[in-house]
Amino acid sequence: MKTLQPLRRAVFLSDTHLGSRHCHAADLARFLAGLRCQRLYLVGDIFDLWWMAQRRAHWGPAHHEAIEALHALRRAGTELVYIPGNHDRALRRACGLALPAARVRRRAIHVTADGRRLLVTHGDDYDGATRFGGLQEALGDFLHDRILTGNLLLNALRRRLGLRYWSLAEFLKRRSGAAERYIERFVRAGLDDAVRRGLDGIVCGHIHRPALCERGGLVYANDGDWVESLTALVEEQDGRLRLLAHTGETLAELPPRGGEAAPARTLARAA
Repeated sequence: MKTLQPLRRAVFLSDTHLGSRHCHAADLARFLAGLRCQRLYLVGDIFDLWWMAQRRAHWGPAHHEAIEALHALRRAGTELVYIPGNHDRALRRACGLALPAARVRRRAIHVTADGRRLLVTHGDDYDGATRFGGLQEALGDFLHDRILTGNLLLNALRRRLGLRYWSLAEFLKRRSGAAERYIERFVRAGLDDAVRRGLDGIVCGHIHRPALCERGGLVYANDGDWVESLTALVEEQDGRLRLLAHTGETLAELPPRGGEAAPARTLARAA
């Protein structure tokens, strides 16, 4: 019997990479099956069109279950907003259109219950400020692919032993000075973009590093991914933001501004 989560005002998830062998589709399907929310933002790289175009697509029963869970949310009244990323870039051609299951936007501005205005974007727009380029970048992509494969194999063994999920990829990246510098440049680029737009912060994905914090009065929220961290960002009815693990555990939290909810507002508009 599935356990339903509380009704959330909004949920943000990205980088599920459905169609690639690195996607933890079964965990994603279980999370979505228990989800209840007014609006679900799919913040890019939901489908890994790169993987499916360049290599053999990986699509098993769990991938199908994840898609069915999205359809079930839509039938239950959840509004879906799809913001394509770099791995599902082709869907950007549909930006501005209302598709049968979702509204497709290049980016959006989400207004929380307590009045914070947050830019919602995948994050690949900031690649110019973060990439190393050349041979170093190509080698990094190759090693990342191998690490994700090792992550899958290790956690398959851990499940057999009755142990909880543990991210090998995240463990290794946190011990890499180059990776930490890359992530810091990404965070600064995203917050600078929010400032230029006169907003209160940013919600993004792309770099596979979940985070929820305030910097200089600005919200930085990265909803993580479903190939390494298995996380999502949620907004509660009072405007409180939480970063959740796939098990429902709260990993980080930002209280509502002023400590109490503001009057009901429109959730979002196109940016």
